[in-house]
Amino acid sequence: MDQSLKQYLPKDYKSRAYYTPYDVSVHNTANDLWVSFFGKVWDLTQLVQENISSKLCEPLIKIAGSDISYWFDKQTGEPRKQVDVNTGLITYYCPQGRYLHIPSSDPCGDDELGDHSKPWWNNEQQYCIGNLSHKTRKVKIINMLTDHEDIIEVPSEETINEILDRYKQINAHAASYTWKRLGKPLDMELTLSANGIPDETDEFEQLGVPESQWYIPAIHLYFNDDLTVA
Repeated sequence: MDQSLKQYLPKDYKSRAYYTPYDVSVHNTANDLWVSFFGKVWDLTQLVQENISSKLCEPLIKIAGSDISYWFDKQTGEPRKQVDVNTGLITYYCPQGRYLHIPSSDPCGDDELGDHSKPWWNNEQQYCIGNLSHKTRKVKIINMLTDHEDIIEVPSEETINEILDRYKQINAHAASYTWKRLGKPLDMELTLSANGIPDETDEFEQLGVPESQWYIPAIHLYFNDDLTVA
């Protein structure tokens, strides 16, 4: 592959059940475009690339990597509508401009890529890649072999095994360790909360504790000697 083309390739990503807002935010270009709305994460890269010559891609590119729930009606899941103050007609709410698969409001206008049998926001099977975490939390991971500490943000819905998979970006041999909390091995198939590690961030916030002073629970990793293959 031409090395100069690598900058145009989508970022590598691990398929997950849940993503954090940060996970979504790094996919923020025309050739690597994710959005979220109503608790789902959508990869619209293929959609945009297949129609890149259309000006209707521009609004999607502008909001790449962000949550666009405000574009849609919460009850119907369809694009929101509004009354045009100039014409008095009901039109689609498009804060960044008309986007792919939104029909033109001008009956005599060019309906370029607006008329589509199945608009992308209804095509969950093709474009939806997972769920947006309802609430993220931070956890400190301490490697007892190297005495190295890392703080990572994870979806509260993830199991310890799924957190381990995230941590592999920092330590490729994370599975070669026993994961413990206060000396007790964790159940790798359960979440942090189910392992007795409560999320106390709401309490800190209610008490007015500055976020920089919030307690972050720690997990200790003990090396098992049987180095796994990265």
